[in-house]
Amino acid sequence: MSNYHIKNLQEYFHLYYKSVRNPELFWEEIAEENFVWRKRWDNVLSWDFTKPEIKWFEGAQLNITENCIDRHLHTRGDKTAIIFEPNNPNDPAEHITYKQLHERVCKFANVLKDKGVQKGDRICIYLPMIPELAVAVLACARIGAIHSVVFAGFSATALATRINDCDAKIVLTSDGSYRGAKTIDLKGIVDEALQDCPGVTKVLVAKRIQSDIHMEAGRDEWLQPLLDSAASNCEVEIMEAEDPLFILYTSGSTGKPKGMLHTTGGYMVYTAYTFKNVFQYRENDVYWCTADIGWITGHSYIVYGPLANGATTLMFEGVPSYPDFGRFWEVVQKHKVNQFYTAPTAIRALAKEGTEHLEKHDLSSLKVLGTVGEPINEEAWHWYNNNVGNSNCPIVDTWWQTETGGILISPIPFSTPTKPTYATLPMLGVQPALMDENGNEIKSNQVEGRLCIKFPWPSVARTIWGNHQRYKDTYFSAFENMYFTGDGALRDEVGYYRITGRVDDVIIVSGHNLGTAPIEDAINEHPAVAESAIVGFPHDVKGNALYGYVILKETGESRDRDNLRKEINQQITDKIGPIAKLDKIQFTVGLPKTRSGKIMRRILRKIASKDTSNLGDTSTLLNPEVVQKIMDDAF
Repeated sequence: MSNYHIKNLQEYFHLYYKSVRNPELFWEEIAEENFVWRKRWDNVLSWDFTKPEIKWFEGAQLNITENCIDRHLHTRGDKTAIIFEPNNPNDPAEHITYKQLHERVCKFANVLKDKGVQKGDRICIYLPMIPELAVAVLACARIGAIHSVVFAGFSATALATRINDCDAKIVLTSDGSYRGAKTIDLKGIVDEALQDCPGVTKVLVAKRIQSDIHMEAGRDEWLQPLLDSAASNCEVEIMEAEDPLFILYTSGSTGKPKGMLHTTGGYMVYTAYTFKNVFQYRENDVYWCTADIGWITGHSYIVYGPLANGATTLMFEGVPSYPDFGRFWEVVQKHKVNQFYTAPTAIRALAKEGTEHLEKHDLSSLKVLGTVGEPINEEAWHWYNNNVGNSNCPIVDTWWQTETGGILISPIPFSTPTKPTYATLPMLGVQPALMDENGNEIKSNQVEGRLCIKFPWPSVARTIWGNHQRYKDTYFSAFENMYFTGDGALRDEVGYYRITGRVDDVIIVSGHNLGTAPIEDAINEHPAVAESAIVGFPHDVKGNALYGYVILKETGESRDRDNLRKEINQQITDKIGPIAKLDKIQFTVGLPKTRSGKIMRRILRKIASKDTSNLGDTSTLLNPEVVQKIMDDAF
């Protein structure tokens, strides 16, 4: 496979310059030599960031599941495609071969067709990390339905918003889910959500926790009997390269979540290519990404990227702390995992427990370690490197986004020298730029700026579902002819990139992007609350935690403040989900605002992180006296 497998730093630079000198030729060669197409493209790329409009492999026809499953059947039919490791370590793991996966996907696809699903229909998937989730995603792709997976930790309100936004007709769910020692009533959450979703006609329910649930006559059906009676072969729907593959929602800094739309051909080529190189996957390796398929990491690097390479990919239902903090290492030993990809939050939580759990397990199978979701701090990087990798497994600190579809900046193991806290160098074909606040590109090194990308890569999201103007305003309006990532970055003396964090009102908590506006909206609906502002502050496990400044309608002491804090967090849980709860809530008489009414969050962030030695310029504040009052109350 020419160009497909980077072997050393010299080859990386050689291929990188080739990829940016002639991106069309570079990606055309990769697409041609490594994938199955029903019809070749007429044009590799057309793009215009001012519209913005991006098309890769125009005119090409394919089905992504043929590339992920069917083409492997002759050579890898009996190879394990998916290892399912259940929540309870005493339950047996399940090994699903490529042949078995093919049959399961075909049966599921036929069930969907029997329910009237056609190409272009949206299917909402609200399932725990069980095999049915991966199978459902692939079944949708096989028949040209657009899947929209919603993480099964979101509340009924958040689920309803996403179902209605993409006008999904069918919801796939389960009776419930296991999460460590807890069980969660997923079907109850779906029932509550569907009170506000008139467009949903069918709910197909997988059995997982064997609980007694309500089944709505005419709408709800058990999935297994339908699968049992379905035909085990299903012809693929032939898709255009630019046909939609999936919608995945990500938090916006304002308003409702953004349904990022990813298309078929370019997404397949880019996720497969980056998977192969970032993890240096070899034929008989066992690869494990601990993410949930409800996030983009799970889409690209549990399902599509690994399977397009004929890999063995591990799906884990549980949590790192159950039944104890040795669970990850027990799974690594049990399945002889070679590549391990997790979030800095998980690493920090495990590091707090010391090394005793690690020392009980044999981790010698590990070859590559990865991190995703947020920049990894230096202390966690060294703990991961020394204790998990035994100082001989390169750490790939990957930077990318829901919007980018695949990894954009990352070391290549055994090629790129790593540097703690740095994502290092761009992937082939990716052209980053640092911009100053006046919109000029900063060409020198040892500088910090706003991270933009100057040229399209194949897996970039094409639009926000139903709102192209918002897509343009959010990503293509800040800097002319550039994709703006919303992140700041630092470039060191050799050109390595370090992501310094969001520059908009999105806070990354435990690797999850949380927009401040939806959380503030949820708080402000509490009858006792007049106004609120959310900022992030440093947290030694989550990376960032949420700090809420809340103004009450009545300033009297008539209400029990501790109860009020509980009610506010419950309100957030109900509207968004428990991932968005506040760690600290400070009641205050006012918020620092500019004369135009904008909250000066910079000051609130400094107070929350106890860094008040230099609050910067406060001359534009309408009410500078409120700052001292907030500080007095905080400390």
